Amino acid sequence: MSVPAESSPPGLEADWLALAAHASRLEDFSIARAFDNDPGRAAAMRIQACGLQLDYSRQRMDEQVQEALLKLADAADFDRHRSAFFAGERINTTEHRAALHMALRAQGEADFLVDEGSVMPEVQAVRERLLAFSESVRSGDWRGATGKRIKTVINIGIGGSDLGPRMVCRALQEHSQVLPRNVGPELRFVSNVDPAAMQGALAGASPDETLFVITSKTFTTAETMANAAAGRRWLVSALGEAAVAQHFVAVSTNAEAVNAFGIGESSMFEFWDWVGGRFSLWSAVGLSIALQVGADAFTDLQQGAADMDQHFLHAPPAENLPLMLALIGIWNRNFLGRSGLVVVPYADRLEHFVAWLQQLEMESNGKGVTREGETVQWSTCPQIWGDVGTNAQHAFFQLLHQGPDWSPVDFILPVGSEGDDQQQRMLVSNCLAQAAALMRGRTASEVRRRMCAAGADEETLERLVTPRVFPGNRASNLLLLPKLDAYHLGALLAAYEHKVFVQGVIWQINSFDQWGVELGKLIADGVLAALAGEEMAGTDAATRASIADCLRLLEGADDGD
Repeated sequence: MSVPAESSPPGLEADWLALAAHASRLEDFSIARAFDNDPGRAAAMRIQACGLQLDYSRQRMDEQVQEALLKLADAADFDRHRSAFFAGERINTTEHRAALHMALRAQGEADFLVDEGSVMPEVQAVRERLLAFSESVRSGDWRGATGKRIKTVINIGIGGSDLGPRMVCRALQEHSQVLPRNVGPELRFVSNVDPAAMQGALAGASPDETLFVITSKTFTTAETMANAAAGRRWLVSALGEAAVAQHFVAVSTNAEAVNAFGIGESSMFEFWDWVGGRFSLWSAVGLSIALQVGADAFTDLQQGAADMDQHFLHAPPAENLPLMLALIGIWNRNFLGRSGLVVVPYADRLEHFVAWLQQLEMESNGKGVTREGETVQWSTCPQIWGDVGTNAQHAFFQLLHQGPDWSPVDFILPVGSEGDDQQQRMLVSNCLAQAAALMRGRTASEVRRRMCAAGADEETLERLVTPRVFPGNRASNLLLLPKLDAYHLGALLAAYEHKVFVQGVIWQINSFDQWGVELGKLIADGVLAALAGEEMAGTDAATRASIADCLRLLEGADDGD
């Protein structure tokens, strides 16, 4: 079970070696046997916060490992880093920025500072404008250029400007249908520059009943602006240039570019350089969320996250849900050698959650350079993948149960449902059964007894016993939500955000930059020019050959071949 000890981050050598020794000590550790030996294990290994419950009793760890992990966090000076984080210090060192998304969802009298100045007056002003605008569209007070009510909203963005709003809108879709005041417009999302994406979003939409939300911090993001231009052409061809101001709004920091597009200042919603894209759904980037679910639910979403912020800031370490979630991940990644993390939400409305989490975790902590600019000598972010249950059970769970290499699983289970109670109970039973099966497995003797009871002969037993054996002892977390509503979704998202922060502290990396996405963008500009017939200097032979192949196919398509 254990792996050779990795090099440790500087200053953590002793704690790293202690945890490596625990991994060796637990070489033959059995989760199921641990439950047999300790009837109180289930109760001891669970944390509750903001209505959520984290049950980590199915992890391949014991109380000594937990204590060692908490010591590791202490040795990494976690308290100081957390204080700097909440104080608005410029912890994004490569871009010299704060990372203060907690301010975006702060409620009441809470205050957050950047450079000793409060950001809350600006945050609250934009929030009030955003919620007022969303309610005016939902109520029908805001009308299109021909006086018709807005029925379709198309959000155009990419990365954090798409993944967060798309995920939340789908997660709270049913909620938007039961609001007492009014029902929001239909939300559609376009991120991919593939023209089919925009064509699909426009299909069946009426220009005089459509509102576009263009989300781009710089208002220069290539994919977003290409899609925005396509939407603008579609609208203008039907309603004329004068209609742009009534059918487009912008979420951006670039007022000049927004105005040049034809969007007035009153229709631009600001955010700030201390808001990272993958943490931005709490800001004006969440305008599409408010348009769908309304002001009250958007506020509930922020309240759940704000309450989790306070829990993360003040809860004792052993009772701190995001901290323990992070430390369990460190244990699996760095000391048990697990290169993946599988996330399986048992709620169809969370179908976009894994995509959101992939960006959150892998863009934040998929780094190979420390905050000091040194090459890391230890593993950092695992590969995040997964899908909704029960669909996933009929896709990749075969590998999870019987593949030679195992990955830990985060099961996310909203227990309550607004739908059929019997179906919800079936969903719950499937989730709990999969967690149990991963942990317990099934021995050859158990398979043999079951098959003998069914009347199998000896020849059949010889052929079919081994393929039906499950090794078990495969770790998982179970995150329970009382129901999938705005408040508990907000708390869940904030818990994972803070998990990412903790792991970045221990791995000594900057979780808030994303230079890994830049190189491809730079090369793409040159390739695009080459596809237009321009010379592309410094191109490698493989790319030149691929450009030639694509040009040949494009020319063939133009000829109708």
